[in-house]
Amino acid sequence: MKNMKKFVGLALTATLAAASLAGCGSKNNDTSTGSSASSAADGTVYKIGGIGPVTGAAAAYGDAVEKGAKLAVEEINAAGGINGTPIEFKFEDDEHDAEKSVNAYNTLKDWGMQMLLGTVTSAPCIAVNAEASNDNMFLLSPSGTALECISTPNAFRVCFSDPAQGTKSAEYIGQNKLATKVAAIYDSSDPYSSGIYESFAAEAANQGLEIVASEAFTADSKADFKVQLQKAKDGGAELVFLPIYYQETALILKQAADIGFDTQFFGCDGLDGILGVENFDTTLAEGVMLLTPFAADAEDEATQHFVKAYAEAYNNETPIQFAADAYDGIYAIKDAAEKAGITADMNASDICDALKVSMTEITLNGVTGTISWTEDGEPSKEPKAVVIQNGAYTAM
Repeated sequence: MKNMKKFVGLALTATLAAASLAGCGSKNNDTSTGSSASSAADGTVYKIGGIGPVTGAAAAYGDAVEKGAKLAVEEINAAGGINGTPIEFKFEDDEHDAEKSVNAYNTLKDWGMQMLLGTVTSAPCIAVNAEASNDNMFLLSPSGTALECISTPNAFRVCFSDPAQGTKSAEYIGQNKLATKVAAIYDSSDPYSSGIYESFAAEAANQGLEIVASEAFTADSKADFKVQLQKAKDGGAELVFLPIYYQETALILKQAADIGFDTQFFGCDGLDGILGVENFDTTLAEGVMLLTPFAADAEDEATQHFVKAYAEAYNNETPIQFAADAYDGIYAIKDAAEKAGITADMNASDICDALKVSMTEITLNGVTGTISWTEDGEPSKEPKAVVIQNGAYTAM
């Protein structure tokens, strides 16, 4: 049962949340979408909050989530809202910092938040969900992949978990015969990166993959990767697995070129955003592959509608996976709210109790796939892979 499993996770959640706290203060990024700031208690509007980094090192993720969520809110409101009641959406910047994310959560609570789309990155999500669980606040993370992000009964996610990403990556590489000798470079100080690597390594042998170099770095040593790359090269790696974020990947690709290491690189959702890194030579990313549930050039009607609407709303931008996850997340909240028959005058705790059940009863035909949810909050959907070609993500 979810309650039993997630009770065990509470202690770990609290420990990880405390360990991840750093910095102070909160930057209020008031980007309300929907009706005016009316009270949710009067039943005239649903208040959905969002939290993620729109400044700082992980800003590409939060910016995409905010945009994808706002687009979905605007579409839903134009079509009549949730059972005739509009949504008001407000997004807070947490700068990919756990303490600031908790501050953002408290700001949204003061605003009257009834449901939370967030947070975007794992360590802040773990910290915020410790608070949300205490409040019995419904939390749907678009992209928090660590297991502990949703270790409580109030929490669900749209994206794959870290273990799922690692396992599916090894399966994809093995089943598509991309390589037999692989290396991995990962951040042992980050739960996202280390979690993916551990499950990748566990599945690699089942797929006939030999890990010829397993090279770790930490948050304090993520500027120079030439030693790790040289070990991968000396080991004869035909492919380097990178369960890391796009900033470090940009450095790795540059340094691999510097030492003449011409190989394949394969990552997960953390690589999404690399084409937008400032001053990065995007030709270095040519041929880089990543596992993702979303490909902007897919030909299904839902994806084509989303990509077109996103481009029209945001100066011809092409959405990345994080935008798609958030877009699907808002529509999942809508479907679950309608399934449960909630009303906007209900308090957050009562709404959460209703959504815990209805989330397991819906199936969303989203832009990241056809998704259903288990009572543990995990999504069930099929992964895809994309490759960067001519400066754009292309479905494989």
